[in-house]
Amino acid sequence: MNYLSVRHLTVRLKGGGLLLRDVSLEVAAGEVRGLVGESGAGKSMIGKAILGILPRAVEITGGQIVLDGTDLLTLPPAQRRIRIGATCALIPQDPLTALNPSHRIGRQITDRLVDILGWSRMGAEARALELLADVQITAPEHVLRQYPHELSGGMRQRILIASAFAAEPKLIIADEPTTALDVTVQKQILKLIAGLQAKHGTALLFVTHDLGVVSKVCQSLSVLYAGKVVEDTTIRRFFAGPAHPYSAALLAATPKYTDPTAGLNPVPEAVLAAVRAEVEHG
Repeated sequence: MNYLSVRHLTVRLKGGGLLLRDVSLEVAAGEVRGLVGESGAGKSMIGKAILGILPRAVEITGGQIVLDGTDLLTLPPAQRRIRIGATCALIPQDPLTALNPSHRIGRQITDRLVDILGWSRMGAEARALELLADVQITAPEHVLRQYPHELSGGMRQRILIASAFAAEPKLIIADEPTTALDVTVQKQILKLIAGLQAKHGTALLFVTHDLGVVSKVCQSLSVLYAGKVVEDTTIRRFFAGPAHPYSAALLAATPKYTDPTAGLNPVPEAVLAAVRAEVEHG
């Protein structure tokens, strides 16, 4: 059963051009779907549209966002916010700017549980301690009393992961959650996300530009170019041989870390011209 179905979603600048073009994708309950594409392709915009946090200058002009059988776009704004807050969460890409520098870590994990879901403060703090242990943070009681600037980038990202899983949401959108981290920490964070996702059976939309990450954590994949999905497939089929020329060019452009002498293979201009024409006229 699909927990999330995005159907023919169109997003544009108010009075301006298209940002997302007839986007359709699905995430089944307990599935991890990758969403890949170049910078500016619209990956994060899809996540923001789902969560209802689009910039004021941007509007949804068509399509459906169906969450557990309900089209969110048909709900009144207040009801939509409550529904999203109770069932969805976000792991953002920059752990420094995503955390409030003036609030202690404990408050940033527990406030959502108390204010939105009605937990007691004591219960929320106990849950926060449990989650910090789950993301392998030592001395969690001490960390709850610290401020973000007192923690490393890797620890801050662990805090964001703990916060995302705090209320056991049915859907999490991970928006390039390892981009700002070094390679060693990236591996640890990916392992944590995969472990918690499997433990809780959470549907996960994993936004990234890194096909290596996709191969490790995802079961299915949507490839985006200029706001349009050009290929929707399983991970097995994608790495066996992409169906779309742009997808094949992206895969060929991935650096070969096993061969230090191999050069970089940029996406050929002919492929880009063809996919641009397809997106604009198709």
